[in-house]
Amino acid sequence: MASDEKPLVYLILGAAGSGRRTVVADLIDGGLGEGDRPAVLLSADEAPAEIDAKLPNVTRWTWTLAQSIEATLPPEATHVFFFTDGRRDPVDQVEAFKNWVELQPVELGRVLCVINCQLVEKNPPLRAWYEACVHFSDVALLNRREGVENKWLSDFRAFFDDQYVPCLFEFVKAGRLKNPALILDPQARRMTHIFDDELEWLVVDEEGEEEKEEDAPEGEEEVEVTREEDPYFARDAAGRRVKRLPDVAQYLA
Repeated sequence: MASDEKPLVYLILGAAGSGRRTVVADLIDGGLGEGDRPAVLLSADEAPAEIDAKLPNVTRWTWTLAQSIEATLPPEATHVFFFTDGRRDPVDQVEAFKNWVELQPVELGRVLCVINCQLVEKNPPLRAWYEACVHFSDVALLNRREGVENKWLSDFRAFFDDQYVPCLFEFVKAGRLKNPALILDPQARRMTHIFDDELEWLVVDEEGEEEKEEDAPEGEEEVEVTREEDPYFARDAAGRRVKRLPDVAQYLA
């Protein structure tokens, strides 16, 4: 990476015990070059694991009392892999990560989600949890598929295909990926627009009806222009998420 280029940060979503660290170790080993200097940021609440020894330059990030992320960007790193807390709500963490990354001298590489297929098949309510993860992800990595019925896998994939979700789906086999460089290619394929430089704006008329900004009438009554909100960030009058997710911690050992 040239000295004037910003490091790429990859956000790693997924539940605890999904094999995320093993997958990232493979991505680093097979997807980066000799001149790259990768680093890993783990949540302070994630338990240590043997695989940590295979991860480069591991440091920890923490939550502040204001529920924001406190993390120090590893110096001289060219690629930073930021792991969310696998026992907490992914939407809260994506929102906090967005605020954190906007203050850093970095560029977002991709958002990756490692899916524990065994966990979702056994616990159908968690499908909504992973649907949220896929909504924010450029790549979904199907892991822990041993013993999972092929029909379930087909139905799971078909759901997202039917929704025209642009996220790339890839299989993980024995902790390895067929083409790590393809996974790390910083091309956006996510449904969400929260990380886009130019977000879509909505024009709201006096009746509260929405229309595109370019359709707004000129020379007429004033209208309110608001930034389009991601559906997973929306809150009701009580301040609660409109789209509520199951507590993944209740389904983990």
